[in-house]
Amino acid sequence: MAVEVKRKQTESMEAFMRRFSKRMMESRVLINLKKRRFYEEPKSDAIRRASAIRRKKLSEEKEYLRKIGKLPLEFQGKSGKFFRPQKKGTASRISVRSNAK
Repeated sequence: MAVEVKRKQTESMEAFMRRFSKRMMESRVLINLKKRRFYEEPKSDAIRRASAIRRKKLSEEKEYLRKIGKLPLEFQGKSGKFFRPQKKGTASRISVRSNAK
């Protein structure tokens, strides 16, 4: 499964990378790794159906809360993914000015 490619002395780095990439594609190592990484065990129809119902219910609940204005800011975002607040000590986009003189 290992692919061994050695650089020739007269070969440029670009040519070496091209040759390496070609060998990797021919050996199908990356394709097999991706198949293993994203493999999902077959699920029964009942489990898939229950999962779909749960996802739909959660998204409807989230949409309702967003419309009435009760959804916390952490859960609002363009992509719909969970928003993680910045860590302490990092610069934020909002600057706070004090009125103390």
